[in-house]
Amino acid sequence: MGDADCPNCLGIGFVSSNADIEDPEFGRLYPCSCRFEDLQRAITNQKQLSSTLGPLSKKTFDNFIPSGNTTEPRQKDSLQRAFEQSQSFANTPEGWIVLHGGYGCGKTHLAAAIANQCLSQGQDVLFVNTPDLLDHLRSTFAPGSTIDYDEMFEQTRNIFLLVLDDLGAENPTQWAQEKLYQIINHRYNAALPTVITCNVNLESIEPRIRSRLVDIDLVRKLIIQAPDFRRADSDQTDLSSLPIHSRQTFETFESRAGEIPSEHHKRLSIAVTAAKSFAENPEGWLLLIGGHGCGKTHLAAAVANYRVRNGSPALFITSADLLDHLRATFSPDSLVRFDKQFAELRNTPLLILDDLTLESATPWAREKLMQLIDHRYVTRLPTVITTSADKSDLGTRLESRLLNPAISTICPITAPMYKGKKRRSR
Repeated sequence: MGDADCPNCLGIGFVSSNADIEDPEFGRLYPCSCRFEDLQRAITNQKQLSSTLGPLSKKTFDNFIPSGNTTEPRQKDSLQRAFEQSQSFANTPEGWIVLHGGYGCGKTHLAAAIANQCLSQGQDVLFVNTPDLLDHLRSTFAPGSTIDYDEMFEQTRNIFLLVLDDLGAENPTQWAQEKLYQIINHRYNAALPTVITCNVNLESIEPRIRSRLVDIDLVRKLIIQAPDFRRADSDQTDLSSLPIHSRQTFETFESRAGEIPSEHHKRLSIAVTAAKSFAENPEGWLLLIGGHGCGKTHLAAAVANYRVRNGSPALFITSADLLDHLRATFSPDSLVRFDKQFAELRNTPLLILDDLTLESATPWAREKLMQLIDHRYVTRLPTVITTSADKSDLGTRLESRLLNPAISTICPITAPMYKGKKRRSR
């Protein structure tokens, strides 16, 4: 119904055409201008329903926290940049954005905020979780389905803005990979505005799809290094064994002057200086190499304790404990998924990996350690590694990462095992 006081439709809500009787438009009814706001509201509601945003319709830029739940400058900067770039994209949706980061870092909120702003601007939007999209496409082949496959497929390919959430979480069957490629390739060729969120290494994405995602002429890749928003203690982690090394600080480290030969003492002093410098400004990698008891674990823990005391996160863990934590996620009683645990290790702002060794490691353990090191090597995330392994034990692939002077400060420690100071006799 229209406005009861409207002089045009007298409350009916429609007006007729003034065309001549011979004109095909003669007698045709049109919505009256008094119904304009109601019609616009109905169109907006329909677009909102079609977008499939659901509860995410409340995720906006206004209620996003660009500073995150962290005091780490690198993390805050990555989140702030993603926030600003996403806002810019929403104002002028052109090209593609790939939001890449760990669980709970805010990438889905930003993707939903883009979608909601575009909806408010009258643009057609489809927001869909990637595994759900493939499930919906499969369901159209069911005998009782009321949804046409071609209609859904064409809508996904041609919608003005498509948001694909959680790419890489889908079951990578041949059919799923082919459908995803067809959708992404079509939008790539047509340069249709697209937003993709992802928390897996892009190397694990199907090569044809990956090649589209890394095209710098079309795609802006935004890496978010911030921790999980949903964790109240997001700067800390249950994986870290740093509490048991709380006494290992730079203040408690023994210089061993006069106790060991000068050549060994000189190398130890160089390692101490490098560790202190890294603790003050953690960039690149610090590699501490030496035999058991030479002081490398103490220096690595001192770096971690220094960062934590100054309000920054640090994850200290031995390679053996790391693998045990990962194996434990496969237990039926585990409350933590393997991929989430592994993502936390790969993306933590500062990782101190103590006692790295591949001796007697299973192929699975070797592969997990290499995946972890490869990821942090490519992303240049600050990392401290201690090891007593020889080059021959590391293997060519691992050696090329650890001993690359472009990223690593390498400190060999030749001091013999520290046995502590002798107690004074009474």
